[in-house]
Amino acid sequence: MRRIRVVIAKPGLDGHDRGAKVIARSLRDAGMEVIYTGLRQTPEQIVEAALQEDADAIGVSILSGAHNHVCPRMMALLAEKGARDVLVVVGGIIPDADIPRLREIGIEGVFQPGTSMQTIVDFITTHVRADARPPADAS
Repeated sequence: MRRIRVVIAKPGLDGHDRGAKVIARSLRDAGMEVIYTGLRQTPEQIVEAALQEDADAIGVSILSGAHNHVCPRMMALLAEKGARDVLVVVGGIIPDADIPRLREIGIEGVFQPGTSMQTIVDFITTHVRADARPPADAS
């Protein structure tokens, strides 16, 4: 089976990417293929990167409080592009009160400060839909 492909992105004007880089490295060390898009990405850029990279999952790191703006737009774009099978997770400063709304729009994983790397790795590993992954290259 091919490795899980994850796009990690930092949307908006938030310039703090240390957490995103730590997550990217942990996912890579767990055997996933990670594509880090860098800072200041728009929802359109994130979705386009996920489509171009044939990503199984998108991980978004948001510390700025923009999750209520960025996430609905990103989920709408994924739906428009027929990519509803892409797992979307978000991490960062997410108030408890906002989590139900994020889940309603299709964000499957919400990780707040203090979540262990292993918890995130395990979540992605178990929630990427096996039927969404193409078979491994037989070569």
